[in-house]
Amino acid sequence: MSFAATVLTLYPEMFPGPLGISLSGRALEKGLWSLEARNIRDSATDRHRSVDDTPSGGGPGMVLRADVLARAIDAASPAGDDRPRLLMSPRGRPLTQALVRELAGGPGVVIVCGRFEGVDQRVIDGRGLTEISIGDYVLSGGEIPAMVLIDAVVRLIPGVMGKESSGTEESFSEPLLEYPHYTRPAEWEGRAIPDILVSGDHGRIAKWRREQALKLTRERRPDLLRGPDRD
Repeated sequence: MSFAATVLTLYPEMFPGPLGISLSGRALEKGLWSLEARNIRDSATDRHRSVDDTPSGGGPGMVLRADVLARAIDAASPAGDDRPRLLMSPRGRPLTQALVRELAGGPGVVIVCGRFEGVDQRVIDGRGLTEISIGDYVLSGGEIPAMVLIDAVVRLIPGVMGKESSGTEESFSEPLLEYPHYTRPAEWEGRAIPDILVSGDHGRIAKWRREQALKLTRERRPDLLRGPDRD
């Protein structure tokens, strides 16, 4: 059974977008994973296909209605669907490589893309949505974050990347940033490839790469070295 991603959005035309090219696009064509983008407005019941209303208690903007969104979720993920239900939200649990690996090992995901000021809390609670954030900033909607999450997950599905080891030697596969990479030409603008990388001594190369990864992590992301729980 392939990994199945269902996205609930007000803008289904945004998909597959970048997910339809390169690694994820080729894997999509091969059937290693599937993508369905569903329009939340299809679950509206009035002639205007309304999906939002003013926030209770006052305030700016609009809020996605619980009843409309719940119908959309129920239609996309009926009883017996064991895929996790996610809501892309800046207040959510940070998206980490550990979470990406966990999702890649499952049957797929159902992702709700928020818009406006947010989503009625009752549908978050009533439909068991797990809020996920891709960073400490706010975007216009959840579609781009959903693409980020799906791209990160899909590339770890067996058969998507050319070499399985590619996914195990990257930044965040362990609590370290990735070491520097080099390739031909041997010298460029007076800068040479480090001698050790052309020495043929794989033990020394592995040690050098580990040292470089530690150095970069200490300099740029010391928080990664402070504890085992990075979720």
